[in-house]
Amino acid sequence: VGLGNPGAKYARNRHNIGYMAVDRIAEDHGFAPWRGKFQGATTQGQLGREKVVLLKPETFMNLSGQSVGEAMRFFKLAPEDVTVFHDELDLAPGRLKLKQGGGHAGHNGLRSLHQHIGDDYARVRLGIGHPGHKDRVSPYVLSDFAKADADWLDDLLRGIADGAVHLASGDGAKFTNAVALRTAPQKPKAKPK
Repeated sequence: VGLGNPGAKYARNRHNIGYMAVDRIAEDHGFAPWRGKFQGATTQGQLGREKVVLLKPETFMNLSGQSVGEAMRFFKLAPEDVTVFHDELDLAPGRLKLKQGGGHAGHNGLRSLHQHIGDDYARVRLGIGHPGHKDRVSPYVLSDFAKADADWLDDLLRGIADGAVHLASGDGAKFTNAVALRTAPQKPKAKPK
């Protein structure tokens, strides 16, 4: 599940980095075209041996759990079967953390998911940085990424797509390693003198 807000107005917002992540997975892995279902946009495809459904709830962030709950009931999934990609203020831009279960930390999309499906789903927390003061959070997350963010954002999304097969198979370490190879490429070894 990629969290975000629907519509062109929000497409490049920091709050929509979850949408961007699942869009990149679908594009890079040849998923079927997106179509409307479950109060959202959905597509299906293969990641390695796993059949995967990607979902972008179109209920707006604060009601994301309605869409996710509907899809889960249709596919007879448990919360443990769900992975959610979302923006994270408390991580530096371009950083990523994978976590199973836990609280919502005030994130309205996660709060809605907790209400509808519980808290035992996996989260891929995508760092967008913090504006510095809590009064600036709402305008910050609802503003577009700056042009200066393009390189790290592209590296992060490419890394997510690279590691998606590992994430689908349940290998979180290989997933985060694939992302790290894009976001912090290894330096060439120095030649001996």
